[in-house]
Amino acid sequence: MTTIYATLGVQPDATLDEIKRAYRRATMKWHPDRNLGREAEAYAAFQEIREAYAILSDAEQRRVYDEVFAQEMQRWQAERDAQEAQEREVQRERERLAQEHYEKMVAIAMRFADDGHNRDVLFGVLLGRDCDAELAARIADSVWALQEARRDNVAATDTPDSEATVQPDEATSPQRHSSAFETFWQGLFGLRQ
Repeated sequence: MTTIYATLGVQPDATLDEIKRAYRRATMKWHPDRNLGREAEAYAAFQEIREAYAILSDAEQRRVYDEVFAQEMQRWQAERDAQEAQEREVQRERERLAQEHYEKMVAIAMRFADDGHNRDVLFGVLLGRDCDAELAARIADSVWALQEARRDNVAATDTPDSEATVQPDEATSPQRHSSAFETFWQGLFGLRQ
């Protein structure tokens, strides 16, 4: 928001002498006779400078301008704060809906994965439920990886430790018997075949 102080290039606490010097500098810079080829732009700037000086050089008009400007800035700030609060609320609602949608898609994928469907089926089901392709791919990959890990874990826990480490019976295994015999023979005589 441009103020008439900025138009003259002075600070809001500028003295009357500073305002007069700034006015002279600005009128010299933007006088239409000094801006050949840019007369329309110079004339508009020159008019703004004259209007700013008319207000700021009169103590009463300057006081009224400062009061009105301060009120307008407060109103503008309040509107801006309200708009930002509304935008934050809208953003929170969007995030809530996105999270809700995500959770729903994950639940659907989990249900189909629990029924034994593969990753491609999960992906297709999610696409059919209006899930974005990128999100559907991520969910399908994650749920499928989770299901694979669960299956591996279940398979490992279903196998008893005694079965997992069962050694073949030495009496029924010719290789094991032969190996044991060779070890015994070598130990007894120190000979190798």
